[in-house]
Amino acid sequence: MKWILALVAIFSALIAGALIYIFLGLAPGLPALDAITDYQPKIPLRIYTADNALIGEFGEEHRDFVPIKEIPDVLKNALLSIEDARFYEHNGVDFIGLTRAFVADLGGGFHQGASTITMQVARNFFLSQEKTVTRKIKEILLTFRIEAALSKDQILELYMNQIYLGQRTHGFSSAAKTYFGKPLSQISLAEAAMLAGIPQNPVRHNPAVNFQRAKQRQMLVLKSMLNKGMITEAQFDAASKERLTVTGKQMYDAHADYVAEMVRQSIVAEYKDTAYTAGIKVYTTLLKADQEAAYEAVRKNVMDYDQRHGYRGPEAFISLPSDEEERDDAIDEVLKKHPANDKLFAAVVTSVSNKAVQAELASGETIDISGDGLRFASSALQSKAKSDLKIVPGAIIRVIQDGKMRWSITQLPEVEGAYVALNAQTGAYRALVGGFDFNRKKFNHVTSAWRQPGSSIKPFIYSAALEKGFSPSTLINDVQLSSTTAESLKWDPRNDDGKYDGPVTMRTALAQSKNVVSVRILKTIGVNTALEWLPHFGFNRDKHPDNLTLALGTGQVTPMQLAAGYAVFANGGYQVTPWLISKVTDAHGKILSETKAPAIAQDSDRVIDSRNAFITDSMLREVTLRGTGAAADQRLGRHDLAGKTGTSSEAVDGWFAGYADNIVGVAWMGYDEPKSLGGREFGATLALPIWIDSMRVSLAGKPETQRTPPDGVSNAEGDWMYAEFLNGAGVKSVDLDVLPPTDADKPTTSGQAAN
Repeated sequence: MKWILALVAIFSALIAGALIYIFLGLAPGLPALDAITDYQPKIPLRIYTADNALIGEFGEEHRDFVPIKEIPDVLKNALLSIEDARFYEHNGVDFIGLTRAFVADLGGGFHQGASTITMQVARNFFLSQEKTVTRKIKEILLTFRIEAALSKDQILELYMNQIYLGQRTHGFSSAAKTYFGKPLSQISLAEAAMLAGIPQNPVRHNPAVNFQRAKQRQMLVLKSMLNKGMITEAQFDAASKERLTVTGKQMYDAHADYVAEMVRQSIVAEYKDTAYTAGIKVYTTLLKADQEAAYEAVRKNVMDYDQRHGYRGPEAFISLPSDEEERDDAIDEVLKKHPANDKLFAAVVTSVSNKAVQAELASGETIDISGDGLRFASSALQSKAKSDLKIVPGAIIRVIQDGKMRWSITQLPEVEGAYVALNAQTGAYRALVGGFDFNRKKFNHVTSAWRQPGSSIKPFIYSAALEKGFSPSTLINDVQLSSTTAESLKWDPRNDDGKYDGPVTMRTALAQSKNVVSVRILKTIGVNTALEWLPHFGFNRDKHPDNLTLALGTGQVTPMQLAAGYAVFANGGYQVTPWLISKVTDAHGKILSETKAPAIAQDSDRVIDSRNAFITDSMLREVTLRGTGAAADQRLGRHDLAGKTGTSSEAVDGWFAGYADNIVGVAWMGYDEPKSLGGREFGATLALPIWIDSMRVSLAGKPETQRTPPDGVSNAEGDWMYAEFLNGAGVKSVDLDVLPPTDADKPTTSGQAAN
């Protein structure tokens, strides 16, 4: 009997000692609950278009905060069924489950299976993941304190917004976007069950990394819901069979990576590291439809150019092991080095004949390519094809799928393209695509690529000439300079097509992009006059040559600068400054900064006369009606377009700059390492198609607009001119006296720009 009393005394002493240790040793050292009672989640920087389309997100964690009342019941039920079915019944600790865990693993800590939702909140917010008795006791103590401080709904809200769910994603709202590309409110039962299965092991049950294990876990969730009466047999069967498409990466509403990076740099410069965690939202001036159209236009037309110039061969080659498992590992490894580029997927060829190619994608899917899908790469399927061109087993090729689910061989283009659109009245960006693919090349060609503008500079030379008495009806001799001078010429520019029409009007010369005429105009008004005129449009004088080659665009501009320059003609004579960020708010919607659209003010703010803008505009409309840009009028079916093609020397750069309805856009194509785009390529074939495809969306539903002639212009002899030049004071003709060419006068270099 005495030994029993002794055991009871010892046991009581141990319990008393444990309680003293818990309440005097552990409890005072527990952290305050501020982190949950004043919950401040780390919300990333998010960037939107003007019409609220998400275009970028930056932060260590992908996270949204969604109030519990906005979380779908189907997800709450799925989560509770598998994680904590008695959540609304217990006081934070499920003693039945906890006892079971103690018995199951007395010697090595405790399994998460014993943890309630509240206990997981305690651990995730305040404790480490180590499995020790001390940590578990702290967890239980914190759990009771949390249950006393918060309601059950508040606790569940914290959990569902804070829990880590793989792919740098925290909270179920961000997980729905990351894995399924949709907002939380739109998820199905099947998707909810798969999301609810992730918390137990975000690595093992990550559907983007291991879909099969995620599927198995999903089925456990669905069965649990069925057993608890949360769903019917019919719902269980439908959800079990539902085919899920998992993306595994942050999905955006529009492709605007270059813009997102511009904004990120600006916001981080102002708000430092808090920019990534404070939930700042930035609203840009972009319009979603315009931005998407521009992105697709650049992608499509760069690809079209690339296809015109032939197949260059596989991206790489590997040796395929004979062992199937080793082969799969080798394919997986090499395809990690050749990531998908939007809709262009890398694949490893596994078998080849001249009529069919079989290849494996990174997803493990085997695809068959035949018929028209082989046409582009047909030269690489010939038996005599060079080794670096030939498609053989182990070749890494690029493929694309059409709308009918048919695969074709393609390739990543080497050439680059860019497009920018501005509101011509305010300078606000409407669309910006800085290159073919941001993830491959982060260099922003719109803002940072200084390239020769070619003939797209000519309207500014013509504009300067208007101030010197020229008019669209002025006649200029379209013959080589050597035909009208006895001087020895070191440079004798030519028209790109080799055709010379003799006396032509300035209007016709611009429409047909006559190089010789442009040089004659510049020679007449003086190079210095033109150089002093260019800054009116925002161009840097020191970026342009102090010689006659200026007329053919041998200086340097960026696409953004060129767009701002053309905006002056579009808006009637005012210089605009491109701007992007309209509003910045904090996580609660409070406005931190806001930019109002600048209004074009008074005549004192003008950079060119309204008469000059009007007459130059009339000549630019001729370009799109009957000149080198006529495809724009034909394909868009409207007659209020204005613009100019441009191709720099040796077709190194292709341009089109133009506008309509106060929308000014500039398209460009070229190689980062400058080289010719081809002898048959011009601004009209390279850049104009990008502009047309982009502007088709921007102008959709907008009526045609006509310019009202300003005071001080007159229409004489069928064309416009300044009123003061009506009585013969203006320039009627230039260099119409033709000298017979001599051998010494024959050109030795061309130096011409095209179109």
